[in-house]
Amino acid sequence: MGNCYSSVKKSPAEIAPEMVKSPPVVKLYGPRDSFATSHIRLAILYKPVKLQYVPSDAHENPTVVYQSDVVSGSVEEILRYLDSKFPDPPLAVNAATALSSIWGWCGEATPTVVWVVVLQHRSINWHLERMVKWAEDLEARGGKAKGDPSMGSPRMEVKKFGKSYSHLLQVMLEHAQMEETVLFQILESQDRGLCKSANEEHGSHLPIMNGIKEQIKTMAVMNPGSPEYQETLAYLLSRLKLLRVSKYTVTVTSIDPVYYFFCQDKCRSHFEEEERELLPLMEAAEMNKSQQEKVLQQSLEAMRETHSHLYRFFMEGLRPDDAMHYFGLIKRYCDTVRVSLMLHMMVD
Repeated sequence: MGNCYSSVKKSPAEIAPEMVKSPPVVKLYGPRDSFATSHIRLAILYKPVKLQYVPSDAHENPTVVYQSDVVSGSVEEILRYLDSKFPDPPLAVNAATALSSIWGWCGEATPTVVWVVVLQHRSINWHLERMVKWAEDLEARGGKAKGDPSMGSPRMEVKKFGKSYSHLLQVMLEHAQMEETVLFQILESQDRGLCKSANEEHGSHLPIMNGIKEQIKTMAVMNPGSPEYQETLAYLLSRLKLLRVSKYTVTVTSIDPVYYFFCQDKCRSHFEEEERELLPLMEAAEMNKSQQEKVLQQSLEAMRETHSHLYRFFMEGLRPDDAMHYFGLIKRYCDTVRVSLMLHMMVD
């Protein structure tokens, strides 16, 4: 979804039989309604293997069978085994890596909700960058040539582009609401006015993000390949390049098609500022374990759609190890119904 770059693929008939290798088969036994079993099923989706899942109530713990190996145990033990056999991509959360960040301040005392927020930033940034590359490819083709055949006609592709952005918009709105109603409230209770700048930036982003959605709707009814269509796409790309090098504030109007790219840069810098200036202060709030659990539950409640029908979309924006880390964090605090729904979205 969103990969609009065309590539030349050979048919099986063009490949010598001896060059065709089937992926290794990994069997998994375990109860269908077991969170541990579903966790392993989710993990194996990221590995270059073929999964044969056999529902089995006879196995109390998930059991993996690969060649002559039979491995049963905790989720962490099985993840380590899978990484030892299929190291790329890694899935097990490395303690040294997990407790570090680009700012270097995360540690063992860092509240769980902070890691959840940082991982959400990573997913949103990935999706924003993906949308930018997709738009660049649309501009390069000028609305005429088809890209990925799965995208359909140029007009169909713009509609898919709009749908993908709508998903991203919902995740971003829920993330902002979560920060304002949960995270920032904790910091404000310790130091009033601490989050004023972040709240103001959220307010300035909202009309920008909504404006993008309306602009995409307009593009969807334009004639692909027309001078107006090509001019709009060219304008988008030129403004993106300008924003990447400009040191000055760019003023835009409510109907300016540069909204999308303006938002992309604004969000990245906004997230970086939060991770440098605000999130490290959560440790100083000195929340006990019970308080941390309550805060995380409130955070997840504020992002209901992200953790239900948009969960697969959200997880696509994370590296495999980050995805497993995120799921491992939230499954401890989500209600069983919601966890089951999230797993269903991913593995079924």
